[in-house]
Amino acid sequence: MSDLPESVIFHEHGPREGFQIENRQFPLARRVALIEAIAAAGVSRIQAASFVNPKVVPNMADSAELFAAITKRPGIRYTALALNPWGFEQALAAPQVDHLGSVVLYASNGFCLSNNNCTKQEARARLAQWTELYDKHNVPLEQVYVLCAFGCNFEGEVPVADVMAEVDHTVELFRQQGRALPRIDLDDSMGWASPDSIRRRIGAVREAYPELEVGLHLHDNRGLGSACVLAALEMGVRHFDSSIGGLGGCPFSIVKDRAAAGNICTEDMVHLCHELGIETDIDLDALIEAALLAEDIVGRPLMGRVMHSGSLAEYRGTGG
Repeated sequence: MSDLPESVIFHEHGPREGFQIENRQFPLARRVALIEAIAAAGVSRIQAASFVNPKVVPNMADSAELFAAITKRPGIRYTALALNPWGFEQALAAPQVDHLGSVVLYASNGFCLSNNNCTKQEARARLAQWTELYDKHNVPLEQVYVLCAFGCNFEGEVPVADVMAEVDHTVELFRQQGRALPRIDLDDSMGWASPDSIRRRIGAVREAYPELEVGLHLHDNRGLGSACVLAALEMGVRHFDSSIGGLGGCPFSIVKDRAAAGNICTEDMVHLCHELGIETDIDLDALIEAALLAEDIVGRPLMGRVMHSGSLAEYRGTGG
């Protein structure tokens, strides 16, 4: 049975995940212009950059300078990714970062070793340390990601039970600490999700913890991104990570010389929501212009569909 939400929130990851994976660096001013164009379209959450080891991810070495150069708009959160306390401290020292408390757990040990240089048990053990660190700096812990929640290029199928083990640990710790439960974001780091697996995993979380809010971080490796989003929308999911033009991919998921494709495409998913009568507070035509800017910056065609076809607004307005 469909239970479409009235509204949806997109957290734009293109400026971080998109440029992070590229094999060359792009001018800071152009990346800032893209961030400001996305914000002008009404996207309320934008992950602008990451604070990670510049030797490992050199394209994010200028993250502090990028945040300093942004002309911020009221009501927009300009966030950053930090995978360890060092990165979080760097983000704290940078100007204009809107701190979004999040923690990353893993349903796959192989990907955890590749992405975060630790085992998934060690990542789980660090959850309590992260809560203490966020509390120290008065940053609410809003979300916990479970990466490889649908499958893993290193380990293959990921059982629902392995996903639920991370959710169970999170809920138990938060209840012990007497804090509000976070949103659980199921992360399809390498593009394994299907509409059926979306339903099964969201259903498992809600059956065990109906009070939890669930979000999704999806990649569109095999063309099922929009089908997965539709399945999630029909279950009432309201929070999605996405990427302008479909930029991005995970540089730490490479197997057999292949990397994960970009996130689900922001403007395509906004179009889907609008066609379903779901409010996003985003100006789709302005977002298309931002996507075209992203394409111009990277200098190659991007995977977005709506950005190349245009919205239906002009045709509906003229009867064309």
